[in-house]
Amino acid sequence: MDTTTLIIFGIALLAALCIGGIGLLFVGGESKSQKRMARVARGGAARLTPVEGEVDNNEKRRKQVQETLRDLEEKQKEQKKKISLRTRIERAGIEMEPRTFYIASVVAGLVAALFLKVAGLSMLVAGLGGFVTAFGLPRWVLSYLVKRRQKAFVEEFANSIDVIVRGVKSGLPVNDCLKLIATEAPEPVRTEFQGIVEGQRVGVTLEQGLAKIYERMPLPEVNFFQIVLSIQQKTGGNLSEALSNLSRVLREHKKMRGKIQAMSQEAKASAGIIGSLPPAVMAMIYFTSPDYMNVLFTTTAGNMIIVGGLMWMGIGVLIMKKMIDFKF
Repeated sequence: MDTTTLIIFGIALLAALCIGGIGLLFVGGESKSQKRMARVARGGAARLTPVEGEVDNNEKRRKQVQETLRDLEEKQKEQKKKISLRTRIERAGIEMEPRTFYIASVVAGLVAALFLKVAGLSMLVAGLGGFVTAFGLPRWVLSYLVKRRQKAFVEEFANSIDVIVRGVKSGLPVNDCLKLIATEAPEPVRTEFQGIVEGQRVGVTLEQGLAKIYERMPLPEVNFFQIVLSIQQKTGGNLSEALSNLSRVLREHKKMRGKIQAMSQEAKASAGIIGSLPPAVMAMIYFTSPDYMNVLFTTTAGNMIIVGGLMWMGIGVLIMKKMIDFKF
C-alpha cells in the first residue's frame, strides 16, 4: 500500500469520525433539551399545584366568612325582634326585677296624681298626669341610663381592644387577654367582659359570650369586634393586625362623632330654648297675675286647654328631638 493510499484512507477515517461526532452531538443535545423541557414541565406542574390549592383555600375561607356574617346577621335580627323589659334593665346596669320596675312605675304615677290633685287641679288632669308619669317617666329614666352606660362603654372599648392587641403580640392567648380586661378595665367594660370569662368557665364559647355582650350592648363597635373574633376563630389570620385596624377605625369613628356633636350643639341649644319658653312664660304669668291663670286650673275648659297644650308641646318636643338627633 503506497503512501497516497494511506493518506486517502486516513482522511476518510477522520471525516467519518468527525461526521459521527457531530451526529452524536446533535442527538445528545436534542435528548438533553427534551430532558430539560420535561424537567421544566414537571417543575411548572409542581408549582401550579400549590397555586390551585391556594385558590381553593381562599375560596373556602371566603365561603366561611360569608357563612359567619350570615349567621351573625340572623342572630342580631332575632335579638332585635324580642327586647324584653329585663333586657332593657340589664342594658341600664340596674339590678332590678321587672316586677319591681312595674311597682315603682305605679307608685310614681300615684304620687304624681296625688300631687296634682292637692295642687287644686281637677280629677281628670290629675289622672292624666299620673298616667303619663307611670308609663313615661320610669321608661325615660331607664332609656337615659342605658344611653349613659353605652356612652361610657364606647369611651373605653377602644382602649380594651388595644390591651388585647398588645397581649396577643406578646404571646398571650386571647382568653388571658379577656381575663385581664375583666379585672382591670373601667366600668362598664369590666362587667361585660367578666360575663365572658365566667361563661367560659362553665362551657360557654367565646362566640356565645360575644353574642351576650351584643345583646346587652347593641352597638356597632361591639358588632365589629364580634365579627372580627368570630371570623378569626373559623378562618384564622393575623388577629393582632385585625384588632389593631379595628381599634384605629373605632377611634376615628369616635372623633367623627365628637365633631358632629360639636356642630349640632347650636341647633340643640335653640331647640331647648324654644321648648322651655311656653312653660317659662306660663310660670311668670302665674306668679305675677295668679288670678289671670287660675281660670285654667279651676274650670273644666281651662283644664282641657292645659291638656291640649301639653299634648301639642309634647308633639313639638318629639319633632324637634327627631330633627336634631344626629346619629353616627
